[in-house]
This record gives sequence, C-alpha cells and structure tokens, in this order.
Amino acid sequence: MQPNTVLNTAVLGTGLLALDLAERIQNSPRLRCGLVVGRTAHSKGLRQATDMGCLTTAGGIAALLESGRKFDIIFDVTNAFDHPKHWAQLADTGATLVDLTPTRGGKFIVPSVNGSEATEHQHIGLVTCGGQACIPVLHAISQHYRPRYVEMVATAASASVGRASRLNLDEYIETTQAAMLDFTGADTAKAMLNISPAVPAPPFRTAMTIVAPGLQPGPVRALVEGAETVMRTSIPGFHITSCTVVGETARVIAEVTATRGRMPVHAGNLEVISAAAIQTAEQHIAATIPTAKENGR
Repeated sequence: MQPNTVLNTAVLGTGLLALDLAERIQNSPRLRCGLVVGRTAHSKGLRQATDMGCLTTAGGIAALLESGRKFDIIFDVTNAFDHPKHWAQLADTGATLVDLTPTRGGKFIVPSVNGSEATEHQHIGLVTCGGQACIPVLHAISQHYRPRYVEMVATAASASVGRASRLNLDEYIETTQAAMLDFTGADTAKAMLNISPAVPAPPFRTAMTIVAPGLQPGPVRALVEGAETVMRTSIPGFHITSCTVVGETARVIAEVTATRGRMPVHAGNLEVISAAAIQTAEQHIAATIPTAKENGR
C-alpha cells in the first residue's frame, strides 16, 4: 500500500449516524465515500446523502453486492439483528467490515486503546457508543489497579436514540458488558442505559464505577485526565465532569456533547461512535503503509 493510498468505502444505512459518517469520510484525505446504501429509494436519509454528493442506491445489502463495485471498507450502520447476515454475505468480498451496531461478532476495537490492531482483522466491532465513551477511562485505571468490578450507566437523550437502537437494547447491554470485561480484566461488569425524555434534551453522559484494591485519589485522577486528553483529540466535546475515589471505589462521570454541524448538541452518543469508526479506518490504513525504511528509502 502506497503512502498516498485512498481507500474506497461504503456506508450501509441512512440514519443520522450513517450520514455523519459519510460526511466524515468525504472530509478524510485517506477515505473515499464510494456508496451510501439505504433500504428504500425514497427515504429522507438517502435523499440527504445524494444532496451531500454521495453516490447512493436503495435495496440494502443486496444492492451493495450487486453494485459491481469493490470496497476496501464497509461500515454497517444498520442494526444488530441484520449485521450477522451482512457479515456472512460480505466475508468473501475481501472488504473489512466495520460494525457500528451492538453486535459481538467482530474484534472489539476502541481506537485510543487498541486501534493499532485494526489492520489484523477483517471483521471489526466498535462495541457501542457507551463502550467507546467509558472503556478508555476504565482501561486506563485497570492498567494500574486490578479491578474486581466495573460499571457503566449511560444516559442518552430520547431524540438521539433511533428505532434500531431501541430494538437492540438487550444487545447493547450484553455487548458493552462483554467489552468492558475484555478491556479491563475485571471479575464482573455491569452496563445500563437510560433513555431520557427530558426537555431540553440532555447531553450524552456515562457514569462509571470501578472497584479495585489500592486505589489512590491522585494517581486515579491523573489516569482519568490522561484518558480525557486522548479522547478529546478526536471528540472535542468529551469532558470528565467528576472523578472521586473513596476507599476501593472510584466514580467517574463523562459527558459528550456533539460539536459537528449535522449533529444536534445532545447527540454525543452518535458522535463518539462515528469518530471511532473514522479513527479505526484511518488506523487501518496507517498500519498497512510501509515505512520508508521498509521500502529501502
């Protein structure tokens, strides 16, 4: 792969998250939005994608496969029920499938933690928005303290939780808990999601708890602040609003406000996983570009 390589991508889905992802791809110097795929020809999202200058098609995964186009990366922004079928149909195409649905089939990638591993896998799972928001913090602490228990309670505005997400609530919880265990090594993990109907709509919020022996307030706060700094490089609206340590229990609260024009400010849950998808794709490219030394230069 050459240093100026641009990967051709497709976005499967036309919701707000999919449209933001397509816009990010258009703005990336390393990615090309080759196709946005919807279910029906007259959907609002597909019209918006067309207005953005994207090539579009309707008919779902069948239309993607019948397009005759070769894609390096395909982003699945549909739902957890359909994703396994999509992977089964796409596995032989050679494309890397990046899953933004709460499914457990692919390799869990959280860019700021293990993004360098993206190139090793053809099937990548981005956990959930709650997982992307909490795992960098929990992982940072768990590298210095052995956790017995980790917990994450996410609160998302009702207006930012679409129909597919509501249908996938069980999968959201199960996948987030599995990833929390995977990245922290804790004995037990618990994830919860609140959908808030409050007006005005609240920003996306994750309240984290970690129970581990030997916790010290100063070092824990330093670890949390370090994770926040890394997160803010790709998600400017990510802020730690509270960090307390009492005995063997640390509690951390993070809020994510959306900062992109297409996103309402309360949709930080969508922005955090959209940013993770682009980071993962770009890390996938960076890890496969030969260095000057490897090229003999």
